[in-house]
Amino acid sequence: MFVIAGLGNPTKQYEKTRHNVGFDVIDLLAEKYNIRVTDRKHRALCGTGYIEGQKVLLVKPQTFMNLSGESIGSVLNFYKIDPEANLIVIFDDVSLPPGKLRIRMKGSAGGHNGIKSIISHAGTQNFQRIKVGVGEKPQGWDLADYVLGRFSKAERELVEEAFGNACGAAALMVQGETDRAMNLYN
Repeated sequence: MFVIAGLGNPTKQYEKTRHNVGFDVIDLLAEKYNIRVTDRKHRALCGTGYIEGQKVLLVKPQTFMNLSGESIGSVLNFYKIDPEANLIVIFDDVSLPPGKLRIRMKGSAGGHNGIKSIISHAGTQNFQRIKVGVGEKPQGWDLADYVLGRFSKAERELVEEAFGNACGAAALMVQGETDRAMNLYN
């Protein structure tokens, strides 16, 4: 079974913010593959189903971004999931232009506190990621204010297209075709 976790912050206050693109992609995957992400367990909203014949658990941690690892660590431990083989994390990246994707097999936290928390709780930085570009913060802005802000209309169109691409990438990744996903979407 693959665990596909989208990072974000719970509550309506944070819906459609830059920091919640992981939740947005999970919602689109759930809709596309008819998976109900409504079970409350592991301090997350979860839903089990199939993507291209592969069993998956879609996860939206409800711990707030900086503590995402507490929820995902609980999922990994409960289901005995090897994060290096069967974890995909989808999250925002301020170093990429809005709507661009970067797929990686492993890496550091790169300053992202949600990823830092997952690395700490998973005990490894070797897990697959789909980074969704949200754009660089404007000079003089506080990073937290920027990522908790909303997209302009033009940016929103770009990131919504990226959400579809992220779904396509995730579908390939659960089939063991991460290199193909990287070639298509990076």
